[in-house]
Amino acid sequence: MTSLLHTRNAVAASFALNGFCFATMVSRLPDIRSGLGLDNAALGLLLLAISIGSVIALPLSGRLIDRFSAATVTRFGAVLVAVGLTVGMLGVVTDLIALAAVGLFVDGIGIATWDVSMNVEAAEVERQLGRTIMPRFHAGWSFGAFAGAGVGIPMAAIHAPLMLHVPVFAALAAVAAWRAAATYLPAQEEHPDKPPAGSWSPWREPRTLAIGVMVMAFALSEGAANDWLSLALIDGYDVRHWVGVAGFTVFVSSMVAGRLYGPVVLDRYGRSPVLWGSAAAAFVGILLIVFGGNVVLVGVGIVTWGLGASLGFPVGMSAAADDPLRAARRVSTVSTIGYTAFLAGPPLLGLLADHIGTLETLLVIAGLMVPAAITVFAAREREQIPAATP
Repeated sequence: MTSLLHTRNAVAASFALNGFCFATMVSRLPDIRSGLGLDNAALGLLLLAISIGSVIALPLSGRLIDRFSAATVTRFGAVLVAVGLTVGMLGVVTDLIALAAVGLFVDGIGIATWDVSMNVEAAEVERQLGRTIMPRFHAGWSFGAFAGAGVGIPMAAIHAPLMLHVPVFAALAAVAAWRAAATYLPAQEEHPDKPPAGSWSPWREPRTLAIGVMVMAFALSEGAANDWLSLALIDGYDVRHWVGVAGFTVFVSSMVAGRLYGPVVLDRYGRSPVLWGSAAAAFVGILLIVFGGNVVLVGVGIVTWGLGASLGFPVGMSAAADDPLRAARRVSTVSTIGYTAFLAGPPLLGLLADHIGTLETLLVIAGLMVPAAITVFAAREREQIPAATP
């Protein structure tokens, strides 16, 4: 058990370090924009390099884990993130947009491979512990992001050189992630009954695809709030800028709280009932935000939406990894569906917002909770695992 708890802590650290690297880069986006002389639209196109790298790497990550182990792929991803951010920042300080794009593309590949591998390892730790902890790992990512922003804000305030901030901290995070991966659990041995690699694909499994649809809906819910909630409050209710930002902060805090305390509810009631409740909470929360009309109802709606959006993605990762022998490729498949929606959905919502209004666009996310509720059955537990003694 001691070794398993060490692995649990190492996986939690891996999630936090991943979030730290992401927020470290994001905290310097204004400097990246000004350093390259970009407007907002051009900056968005530059950041698309991260998305392209991630979308390409996500479906390949499962095969890499099957071949080399989750620990190896986590290390590989962490190194790519550090290298990619270093090259990207070098492109910024030398005013070479193409070099910056290449660096961010490599960073995107690293983010994806690191993300899938740590989710696979987290699912194995959860399975062996015999209790739900995956949402807490995802909360750890948020805490890491808070830490990255906490370092980045003063660095930006004192105008610290990009090359002395982003690459240095990314390298330190990669070293820490490399060491954390050393305590990952041993790789699963090949099972004699496991079909040859060429004869099986998770993309042909109805259960895996249904989990993917559920994760897609919840990922879009989270992504839409990240990109559009503050603007929806500002545009829809004509509030000050800080009020919109405060609303988003409440959403993030609510979602983190849901991931910290959700495992207790999941272990008591099971995945399907809790995820149905999550979809209903997100649906009701969005309706309160759009039609509430006053600060109390809108505030309640934001908290309710945050709680509803908190569990779908991490529980989907757990469900995809129920079979340890095929966990890597299933998690890779579900991650590909979920992250593609997470990355592509918010920009599409932006186009719709120009026609029907920013606040009203959130109703699309409410509508997506219907297919989410229909597909949560796929995430139900396949078997009950007795809880391990602490």
